[in-house]
Amino acid sequence: MTDKLIRLGVHTSVKALEQNITAWVDGWNENPRPFNWTKTADEILHSLADHLTKMNPPTAET
Repeated sequence: MTDKLIRLGVHTSVKALEQNITAWVDGWNENPRPFNWTKTADEILHSLADHLTKMNPPTAET
């Protein structure tokens, strides 16, 4: 969804974006397909922890 709708789409407002996302979800639900994860849960959690550490680095306490 991200590549096809959000990154490549042109949205004139938040409401337009919400409508496009809802339409995408409705279309997906008409012909659902399983999502094949490319990483294990542990790999995803580790990646998330790394990302959060980069966003909120530990501060030195005095």
